[in-house]
Amino acid sequence: MEEDRLEAAAAPPADVAGGGAEDREKPDAPPMESDSDSDDEGDAGDELRIQALERALLEQPLNYESHVQLIQCLRKSGNIEKLRAAREEMNKYFPLTPKMWQDWAKDEISLSSGRGSFDDIEKLYERGVQEYLNIKLWRDYLDYVEEHDQSVSQCSQSGLSKMRDLYERAITAGGLHVTEGSKLWEAYREYEMAILTINDGNDEEKAKQKYIKFEESFGDPARVQVLYERAVSELPVSSDLWMGYTSYLDRTLKVPAILKSVYHRATRNCTWVSDLWVHYLLSLERIRASEDELRHVFELAIQCSFPSMNEYLNIYLTRVDSLRRGMPTGLDFELIRQTFVDAAEFLSPQLGIEELLLLHAYWAKLECNIGKDIAAARAVWENALKKSGCVLEVWQHYISMEIEMGHTHEARSLYKRCYSKKFAGSGSEAVCHAWIRFEREHGTLDDYDLAIKKVTPRLKELIMFKAQQEAKSDPSSAPKETSYANDSSQKRKPSKMTSKVQPPAKKRKDNPPKKTMSSDDHRSKEQSIDSHLQEAGEVSKGKAEAPVEMKVEGESKGGNTSSNQPKPYFYSDKCTAYMSNIDLKATELHIRGFFSDIGGVVDIRLLRDRSTKKSRGLAYVDFSDKDHLEAAIRKNKQKLLSKKVSIAPSDPSKSKKNREAGTSFKDKLPSGGDHGEKAPVDGTSEKEMPKGETKITGKNTLFAPRALVKPLGWNKKDEKPDVAAEELKSNDEFRNLLLKK
Repeated sequence: MEEDRLEAAAAPPADVAGGGAEDREKPDAPPMESDSDSDDEGDAGDELRIQALERALLEQPLNYESHVQLIQCLRKSGNIEKLRAAREEMNKYFPLTPKMWQDWAKDEISLSSGRGSFDDIEKLYERGVQEYLNIKLWRDYLDYVEEHDQSVSQCSQSGLSKMRDLYERAITAGGLHVTEGSKLWEAYREYEMAILTINDGNDEEKAKQKYIKFEESFGDPARVQVLYERAVSELPVSSDLWMGYTSYLDRTLKVPAILKSVYHRATRNCTWVSDLWVHYLLSLERIRASEDELRHVFELAIQCSFPSMNEYLNIYLTRVDSLRRGMPTGLDFELIRQTFVDAAEFLSPQLGIEELLLLHAYWAKLECNIGKDIAAARAVWENALKKSGCVLEVWQHYISMEIEMGHTHEARSLYKRCYSKKFAGSGSEAVCHAWIRFEREHGTLDDYDLAIKKVTPRLKELIMFKAQQEAKSDPSSAPKETSYANDSSQKRKPSKMTSKVQPPAKKRKDNPPKKTMSSDDHRSKEQSIDSHLQEAGEVSKGKAEAPVEMKVEGESKGGNTSSNQPKPYFYSDKCTAYMSNIDLKATELHIRGFFSDIGGVVDIRLLRDRSTKKSRGLAYVDFSDKDHLEAAIRKNKQKLLSKKVSIAPSDPSKSKKNREAGTSFKDKLPSGGDHGEKAPVDGTSEKEMPKGETKITGKNTLFAPRALVKPLGWNKKDEKPDVAAEELKSNDEFRNLLLKK
């Protein structure tokens, strides 16, 4: 019956071959006249045969032989489009033979161009190897990809992975073929040898081609185990080999007896490798080993010698982890507590601060969460503070634990204990700011105010200490010999004084005089006048100097005289600038901003009136070193708000004598502090004084009319007033008092 089918498929229909029965009865066709005529007739015959086969397939699409003959005729004629369609049509109904897939791929390769053609041909090979197992087809597929895939030919990482995966598939499919399977193995070996030659210096690539790794990729545990056993017998103290062997067994085999045996031998051969002991404990826990067995292995581990203390810590923590996971099975929490105690006693003297924090934080957490004993958790941190109380991180962890549990009162108590301690670096400032932030988030207004009250003087102390340390550590901050050195024997000359200290503004309208004034107001005003004159150097010896209230930036107006405030700081004025003619609206912040371009400002003392508490337009600014002071003096006559300020170095030894004796004039004007002593004006004697001119002696100058005070200190040589007299005229309160009188 099969023969009849083949004959029927091979023989074209009668009407296609010649027409009718008469044509079939004719004798042989006449001989061909020429080769070209025979070729034309052959092509015409092939075309007629193709058409006949196409019609036959339309009627009987499941005729296998008609499909085969049509494909052969179309391949002979070279009509590639019809040939593709015929092959697709046949593959729709029947699987193509390996030979037909090979022919199809070869035809497409001969016509291919570009990446798109490669993808199409690769898909053809994929379809072919899935229909039949044929070693030749697999070889053609491998050769084509190795030759035409750019990633493979360039030996890129993706190309190597792709080619190896393809060889693995070929080996899996036909590696056991009795007669031709060895061809696939030989091709795979040649490819790997070629890659090994190319990557001769790449150790990682060589490691991937090891025999054991190759066998592991096949997933046969028995073969891999045999190879590992052969390897460890040759290299018994290779820790990497034992780690690889035990890790493979943990992932793949998971047989308790084998795991125990291998780990036992591994830890005996490589006792110094802590990772082996850690994996040993974890493996025993996975196979549900008894608590006695786990404890035995742990005790063996901590008796070994490891390179660092961190490895001991890792083993202790692994043991604690195991006990924590075993709590639901009925283990006592006392086992965990005792393990922590042993670890702390053994490791604390030699561990770093980070490792100790890790140990104590884990311990305190388990005491709270599992042991439900907050007192024990606090005892853990208190014990840590006894050993490392100067470490900020210990306090931070302790406070964080209290905050997490909602114990704000205990956290506040810890802040009160640690804010005054000295920590490394900027830790002292950090804990102060952390306390304020804590009270802002968790405390009441009273708690916040108390924290501010405690922290503010501490921060000032830290800033001052830091400035002193920087001055000591910086050799450039050593005092330099300048024209304003602290020499009490040197007298100030008027010419030099005017070159450094500029006269303040002549007129101020900020505080107009009142029409009426009580006796108390009169006394306070007189004290204010005396204070101004003290700065100008015109107060007599006998009159006591009025106390000046110096404000430090950040303090309240009223000041705080309670015992909580730190002791007053003694200012030596070695690096201090004296500022005058300051706008009365300026504050300490304005002055600090004025010097922000040069920096180095340590403290600002803005002088204020005792009674009104308003600015007097004078200030002392302390700098960290002489260099910053000199830079500040160079800013003389620059504007601060709306007025040009005068800046000069402060010299307390000179200013004290000048304030007692008055400014030294060129004509050596005598002091007016002694009663009864005359003070000539303009260098004229008492006898030469014009008629009607009132004599000004002693302290009467305080209440003299302005017109009479004007000549005081007048230098006729250059027709310019001296500095002391100019400052006297600029005194608002003095002028207002005189006008009222």
